[in-house]
This record gives sequence, structure tokens and C-alpha cells, in this order.
Amino acid sequence: MPSIRHLAAALALLGASAAHAAGTPPTTAEVIERSTARDWRTPDPDNVLYLDLPAGRVVIELAPQFAPAHAANIRQLAKQDYWDGLAILRSQDNYVVQWGDPNAGQDTARTLGDAAKTLPAEFDSADGTLAFTALPEADSYAPQAGWVDGFPAGRDAKTGRTWLAHCYGAVGAGRDMAADSSNGTELYVVIGHAPRHLDRNITVVGRVLQGMELLSVLPRGTGALGFYETAAERVPIARIRLASQLPQSERVALEVFRTDTAAFEQLVEARRNRREDWFIDPVGRIELCNVPIPVRAARGPAASK
Repeated sequence: MPSIRHLAAALALLGASAAHAAGTPPTTAEVIERSTARDWRTPDPDNVLYLDLPAGRVVIELAPQFAPAHAANIRQLAKQDYWDGLAILRSQDNYVVQWGDPNAGQDTARTLGDAAKTLPAEFDSADGTLAFTALPEADSYAPQAGWVDGFPAGRDAKTGRTWLAHCYGAVGAGRDMAADSSNGTELYVVIGHAPRHLDRNITVVGRVLQGMELLSVLPRGTGALGFYETAAERVPIARIRLASQLPQSERVALEVFRTDTAAFEQLVEARRNRREDWFIDPVGRIELCNVPIPVRAARGPAASK
């Protein structure tokens, strides 16, 4: 016999279904449940990086529409096995995790091979063809906030410039003082509250699709800016590869919720106004980085609606 708790849950679901059938806007979970195959996209394997750590795999999607030179250099580095055997060097609480060559800048630094030593700063883009889905709310860091191809972004319509935002999971290319001093060998991932003050000051090259839990739990470095002070503290990198370098059997098949559809507009509205029974104050507004972009295991044609 079902428990009272299970009966209550079933009745609540029935009540919610009846309410939504009568025209009540859907919740986030319902938007995703009702989505069709057209509401999801499959990332290009040439733009997907696998960061393999002892604890598992982190899946990163590159954004060549914003950082074409950096994306090309990162692809070249991956094809050269540049990061194999290097390490995560930094874990700063509520900020970033960063990896690269601990001997960078020294005679013992790893060679770059055919990869470029320095790249132009790609802090924003003037590409007027980028399909921008705007967030209804005003943004503290940009005249307008929204999404491009699943990436959180800022935009200034007056100047025609669009740029990627430092939301949780954003991947950027570390640089020195000069704006054009990055090359993609040192990458970082935002693991804390969105440091939007970094927007347009450093090149964002993509975002993590899967595996953030492997990065956000790493021990915090005790050195300045969270750097590990000894080699023993560093987290070794087994390898970094492009998905396109690996056979199909070794890839992680993922789908990302599109941000240019009516379904996504419903998802944003559901996040702005929380209609789940638990919420007392639905708020009615939201910040850019508080709209997570759903990612799921790829579904075959039979599983798609």
C-alpha cells in the first residue's frame, strides 16, 4: 500500500497538471520535460575538450564564435598532447581553478610546438550575426545581458560589441599584464560567485558542460591567489583531448538546451518566477548567471519527442 507521503505527492502532481492545463505557466522541470528534440543541440566534437583527471572527466565546450584564435590554438595544443602530465596549479576559494605548466616562463617549460606563443586579445566580438537572446532584467555589468549559442553573454547595442560573461563554469585563458599575452596554455574555470568584473578584461574561451563537481571540490591552495605551494599538492592531468580526436566509443554524448527557442524563453520565465509549491516569494526577476543552461545525455531518435 502506498504511504501517505507518496499519495500526497501524487495528488500534488495531479493538481499541478490540472493547473497548468488551465493555463498556468510551467515550472523549470516542466519546460525541460515538455521540450522536443528541436530544443536541444549537439556540440561540435571539434569544439569539445575532455580534461581527464584522476577523479574523472571534465567536458568543456569551446566558443570559437567569440575567441577564434584562442580556440584554434587550444585545438592545436590538444592535438600535440601539450597538457598530458601537467597539473592543476591553483584552486582559489569562491573564484577559480587553473591549470597549466608549473615551469612556464622557465628554461624547462614545455615547448609549444606548432601552437602560437601569443594571441590577440579576444575580449569581445563585433560579429553582428550573433543570435542574441536577451534577458528581460537590467544587468550591472553590461547594457544588456543574455545568451549566444548557449553561452551567457553581455552586449552593447550602441557599439555592436558582444562578449562572454564570467558565470559559474566559464573557462578563460590566463594572461600577464599585456592584453595580448595569453595563448590558451593556462586555462581557468570559475568555481565560485560569478566574477563579472573580469568580463572584457580577459578572453573567455568556453564553458564546462559536465564535471564541475570534480573541480569545485578540489582542495584550496594555501599560497597567494590559491596556488598550490608544493608539487605534491597539485592535481595531475592525465590528458586533454578534443572529442573529435577520440573514437565514438570514448566520447561523452551530450545535448545542450538551445537558447534561441520559445522553450528557452519559457525556461527563463520559470526561473524568474519560481512557481514550485515550496516558493513563497517567486521574486519575479533573475540575474544572468542564475539561469543554468540544461545539459543532458544525448538521446537517440526513439527517445526524442
